[in-house]
Amino acid sequence: MVSCLFACGFLAAIGRSFYLQVLQHEQLVKRAERQHHRTIPITPARGGIFDRTGAPMAVSLEMDSLYAEPKRINNPGATAAALAPLIGLPQQELHRKLDSERSFTWIARQMTPETAARIRSLKLPGLGFVKESKRFYPNFEIASHVLGFTGLDPEGLEGLERRYDATVLGKTGYLLTERDALGRDVSLREAVVQDASPGKSLHLTLDKNIQYFTEKELAKAVVGSRAKNGMALVADPATGKILALANYPTFNPNAFRQYPTLHLRNRAVSDSFEPGSTFKVFLLAAALEEKLVRPQDGINCENGRYAFGGRIIRDDHPQGRLSIAEVLKYSSNIGSAKVGLKLGDDRLYRYLKAFGFGEKSGIDLPGEASGGLRPINRWYGTDIATISFGQGVSATAIQLVAATSAVANGGLLMKPYLVERITDSNGQELQRFEPQTVRRVISSQTAGTIARMMEGVTQKGGTGTNAAIEGIRVAGKTGTAQKADPVSKGYSATKRTASFVGFVPADKPLLTILVVIDEPATSPYGGVVAAPAFREIAFNTLCYLKASGVGAACELPALEQIDKPGTLPTAPVAYTASEIAEGGNIETVGTGTAMPDFRGMSMRRVLQTMEKRQLNLQLRGSGRVIEQHPQPGQVIRGSDEIWVRLAPTA
Repeated sequence: MVSCLFACGFLAAIGRSFYLQVLQHEQLVKRAERQHHRTIPITPARGGIFDRTGAPMAVSLEMDSLYAEPKRINNPGATAAALAPLIGLPQQELHRKLDSERSFTWIARQMTPETAARIRSLKLPGLGFVKESKRFYPNFEIASHVLGFTGLDPEGLEGLERRYDATVLGKTGYLLTERDALGRDVSLREAVVQDASPGKSLHLTLDKNIQYFTEKELAKAVVGSRAKNGMALVADPATGKILALANYPTFNPNAFRQYPTLHLRNRAVSDSFEPGSTFKVFLLAAALEEKLVRPQDGINCENGRYAFGGRIIRDDHPQGRLSIAEVLKYSSNIGSAKVGLKLGDDRLYRYLKAFGFGEKSGIDLPGEASGGLRPINRWYGTDIATISFGQGVSATAIQLVAATSAVANGGLLMKPYLVERITDSNGQELQRFEPQTVRRVISSQTAGTIARMMEGVTQKGGTGTNAAIEGIRVAGKTGTAQKADPVSKGYSATKRTASFVGFVPADKPLLTILVVIDEPATSPYGGVVAAPAFREIAFNTLCYLKASGVGAACELPALEQIDKPGTLPTAPVAYTASEIAEGGNIETVGTGTAMPDFRGMSMRRVLQTMEKRQLNLQLRGSGRVIEQHPQPGQVIRGSDEIWVRLAPTA
């Protein structure tokens, strides 16, 4: 009986051991690790963002973060005195951090390589370093509203960084510390980082060079007209790909906290405005599609003054009898109102909805507005007349570009998008986004007719002659809209939104372009302040794309070096301390900063030097630096243009 009892006990012990050591092994190991280790999260690496040529738009820099183990610091006062001037913290505050019973505390996060090297040289006990990732935008202001920015976490706060945060954000790493039996931290001397991994990368439809042309001309138009702000977009009408999206004023995402909140707003997506006469394109497209009018049909424009529903509709330039094509060419409000009345409420509303107004386009950016197109049961009195020429309705810039692209591509409304594909850290493609047709809006015949009518706008006598390009057929439409006055609850007598939208070449459209200038002071007309910017953006982009018909007159500004696809890594770029280099031993002469010697540097070293010296530097190409401007040692100031050109090594 005793032997049986011992045998049963022995079998029970074996069974329990098998259960704990085999069946429950993994769970108990994890529980033990939680009891014996403390995990301190560190900033994960975000995947890269690249334009359609492979040029980097956002990269991850590997930076040193400094921590302290107060229990191992024998003289907190001396340590604080040595560190305070290097990291910019008050000595008393630093002393309080170091003179505590805590076993771990952060001292400084994501320091510059120079500061980290100086602290290392002090060889102070109780201090340690760990690598963390910092987001960096090598092109500074270029495409800042598209890319957005991140916080210290680094959580995406705006733009694509926010929209694709879960995709781009890597797996968080952890700093591990040992604990004793009472749960107290023992030491970080053998600290290791576990589980960190980079995020996925985004490859955009955006082109850095086209973006630069667009931003340059938009800024010139806003400043030249003394306007409040401005927006500009460039799209491929056949696919819905966004090639450029710009706002002015702009900002530097590397230092976004230094800018007013209004500068960070992506107005091209989040703001609605009354489109004015640009709406006449879609009105006439609907009337032609319904076969209510023909381009040659005549209409009485009442010599610039037309009484309707107790209101007076006026034309800035009085006209008598005009053809339908001339109504568009001369931008007659009276002619448009009469066409709208002939079309009727139901059909006009249905076509405007079909063109995408009153609903979000679905572009992959956060904060998109849907615009303002009231339901048909809320149209009263003169609404149909005023909506016919773009008053009493609002639209976003992206809606206007998508609708105009539907005319350019033969009648198909395409969904606009910015991200073309997503890759992993090894460059393997995980997902590709293809063009999406939302719906057919008008027939290809109607679209072709409207395109030819829009050409008349840029020809002699039209309102958009400033958008004409020699040797290129340009289709477009001017827009000048009164702005609502929140005080009087009516329309302002002085404030206007001036715009120009169109596509080039008109016979085989490659680009749809929109320029919107808000509250210009020099002239309220889109044909005066917005059309010239449209012309320059179109011409420079067609030259860059080497489109037929532009001839030998092309002389591209600034970013004439075309980046070739495939010359840059598709994985996130991480930079190590060993790759940090000074830009030559250059002394500063006079006021300003001396231009470093970048010649022969890799892109990694260039980026590190840019980060360290806070230079607003343009990168052209990839590989190693073969040319730079200004020359090494020359004094540069905030307003100077500085760039380096890189080329692949043999």
